[in-house]
Amino acid sequence: MQLDELPAELYTAIVSHLPVDSLQQDILALTRAIPRSPVPIQHLFEHIRLKHAQQIIQLYSRLRNINATAERNWVKNFGVVTWTVDADVLVNLLGILPRISSLLLFVGPNFAPEHVEEIFHKPRQDLRFLSLRFRPYVNRATYYQFLKGAYFDTTLTALSRWPPYELPALSIIQDPLDPAISSAQHFAQPLVFFRLDPISVLLCSPYISSLKYLRLRIPSRQVCRFISSIPSSVPALCLLDLSTCNVLVSDMEAILVRFHDLRHLILDGCSVARDQGEWINIGRICAHATVKRAKAREKELKTWLERNAATIRTPAGMPEPAARRVRPGRRGLATATISFREAPTASEPEIIHVPAGIVIPKVRVVPSSPTLLSLSMSSSFISNVQHQTIREDFEKGWNEGLGQLAAVKSRLYQSWKNGVKMMCITADAGGDGYDGLEAIGVENAFHSERDASASLAPPILCLAGPGTSGKHAEGCSHNIAWNVWNDKI
Repeated sequence: MQLDELPAELYTAIVSHLPVDSLQQDILALTRAIPRSPVPIQHLFEHIRLKHAQQIIQLYSRLRNINATAERNWVKNFGVVTWTVDADVLVNLLGILPRISSLLLFVGPNFAPEHVEEIFHKPRQDLRFLSLRFRPYVNRATYYQFLKGAYFDTTLTALSRWPPYELPALSIIQDPLDPAISSAQHFAQPLVFFRLDPISVLLCSPYISSLKYLRLRIPSRQVCRFISSIPSSVPALCLLDLSTCNVLVSDMEAILVRFHDLRHLILDGCSVARDQGEWINIGRICAHATVKRAKAREKELKTWLERNAATIRTPAGMPEPAARRVRPGRRGLATATISFREAPTASEPEIIHVPAGIVIPKVRVVPSSPTLLSLSMSSSFISNVQHQTIREDFEKGWNEGLGQLAAVKSRLYQSWKNGVKMMCITADAGGDGYDGLEAIGVENAFHSERDASASLAPPILCLAGPGTSGKHAEGCSHNIAWNVWNDKI
């Protein structure tokens, strides 16, 4: 049997093995080589990657035809990888493509914020991958867009209004300004996002609740507090890339404390470690962050218990606390249920008064084992000759952190044997009562958790930086990210 005699099903099987980047050209060449064969032409439309502005106009002219309904529904993977386009035509084109599951857009100087806002005005239920790459300056730096207040904050706000669809992967990147442009023209990094508050709004929205992979690169901006300071944001996050952002060591710790299931962290070009001596501390933080997370969760639970003392119900597996015995006679000031204090100020902690006769159960939260599997950090401060020393310092700090974690668990184990209620964190639930907590009721569970954390290997540390030119550690977070985003930037 010759190639032009194959059934349509075999052509589909063959096409499924072709590279996505060349899929259109390969199928087009196949249809021209064997024009009478049943090559499924829908594969021409399933993966579209437009590299020239004229292609956008040609595709729109083809698909806006009233008889092109099937072709419009075939488009699943859509990408525009050119910086100079007719933004109005692109908006119209995307408006007639209802079934896109993967969307990659290069947002260049021809875009106004209104264009992008219109693209995302209507929710897309099938979208599973979204990547926006901003570069509102190409060959010549200009402040024109920014002087007229053309910021893209509304893009984030528009996305935050979408219903809770499933979106596993989100990438928002502002390309750093070319050093040659900035040095020659004394041009500072322009702002694509004027305010960073919309980041918090987006990450707390129902639409992002299922997000697992987040790449957020906004050069030199302090984005961490807009991500880690909100308890309910992105509860399922397992990979985070904040390369080129302004990230401090304390920011990195806040991220590790905040995200319960974070496995991979990329901080290239963030200059987190400006001194070689900081790597011991970084390793220690990576291993010890769960202790701070447990303490923070324990404090939240205590506050919640005090606020709801009169109506509290303990979760299954934990006995109700016994009511305090009320003795007859005069009640002193120690049992007063009212307070003559003025309302607390913003800098003063709130005093919560528990009704008499109600006992707040003492509950401790046991820190979990570290979840971080890989960490990628590079900066201009790190030379290749320092790599081995850095890895040794990082591992030393990691082992010190594990030792501190084991000591905390040992003390809690003794308290557990003395009758103190112990719970462990099972999910990122934002600290609402007992949500995301589970009672520890058997000794084996306690020992298995403690033993697992004591024998953990340190996360894979990669210092090669972005791209493929450096020597990457096997299984590093860069490799994980490349498979998610289908790029090597």
